[in-house]
Amino acid sequence: MSSVPDRRYTVEEYLAFERASETRHEYYDGRIYAMTGASLPHALIVSNLMSSLHHKLKGSPCLALCNDLRVRTRDGIYTYPDVVVVCEEPKLEDSWKDTLLNPQIIIEVLSPSTESYDRGGKFVHYQSIPSLKGYILVAQDAPQVVHFTRQPDGSDWNSSWLNGLSESLTFKSIPGDIPLNEIYDRVTFPSDKPLLRPHDPRATEP
Repeated sequence: MSSVPDRRYTVEEYLAFERASETRHEYYDGRIYAMTGASLPHALIVSNLMSSLHHKLKGSPCLALCNDLRVRTRDGIYTYPDVVVVCEEPKLEDSWKDTLLNPQIIIEVLSPSTESYDRGGKFVHYQSIPSLKGYILVAQDAPQVVHFTRQPDGSDWNSSWLNGLSESLTFKSIPGDIPLNEIYDRVTFPSDKPLLRPHDPRATEP
């Protein structure tokens, strides 16, 4: 992401700028950052996730929403997660109804330009959302998923690591699970990309 232009903005200025813009921008600490476009694998994975979640959540109180809906964290970042799930009545910031305050699950598909931020600083921002119970990182160049789950008392997060297309992503707070072969349907991986050993993404700083 790149800052545009180099000065500080109020939240009100950012929202006015964003609502008039044809492209999406993230906001934090007075800065506006342009968000880059997605690769084909990234777009396929998001589409697959949305399709699977729509099927799994049908008839439940939960909604799966794609990355056109802006999310605000408690500590003041405005951003566009790849996929969010909300199970309570959606809480929206204002009458524009374009900023969600209470996601229950956030899913980010990792890209080379944003991976360290998604694994580190962005996760710290997301943890400030009281309603958030799950944070999921999905690799796009190998069948790998890391799933963080907030402890019931909110004190910490547990992590689980999924490696390979035979695994399934099981949600703790919503019904059903999604096999990784559904998430990665029609995605082609680099032939020289090895599967990595599990590690804690919080150890990688942005």
